[in-house]
Amino acid sequence: MSKAVAASVETLAQQLIDQMPDFELIDVEFVKEHEWCLRVFIDKKGGVDLDDCQMFSNKLGDVLDRENLIDVKYVLEVSSPGLDRVLKKPRDFVRERGKSVDVSFYAPVDGVKSLVGVLEGADDQFLKLEGRDPLPRNKIAQVRLHIDF
Repeated sequence: MSKAVAASVETLAQQLIDQMPDFELIDVEFVKEHEWCLRVFIDKKGGVDLDDCQMFSNKLGDVLDRENLIDVKYVLEVSSPGLDRVLKKPRDFVRERGKSVDVSFYAPVDGVKSLVGVLEGADDQFLKLEGRDPLPRNKIAQVRLHIDF
């Protein structure tokens, strides 16, 4: 149910985003925690602020109420993906090319469970970091933008 709901909401949210210059839909999640939570991550040039998130939440909430596609009680959260955003979609890897990323593996690869490297690119099969052999995508649990403190 959760993947189907997220996919349906993503379609509706993208239709709204298409009408909003400079905004981008980053991701949609529908997850069960203490209660069901629908998380929508948006961004725009210069970053989103609380007013942007509230405005989009109101617009999306109206559409979701009208469409009535979620038949359980849920909480809608609209936010920025954050500085250490997860890279999932092909466009994420294109947009963030040349930036440092944190790569976490399901199990150790070449003796390590995670590593940091500069993103060169990705396809369905491999992730390519500068100075490394291609990393099999099926062994990668998560890729996030790296933050230097």
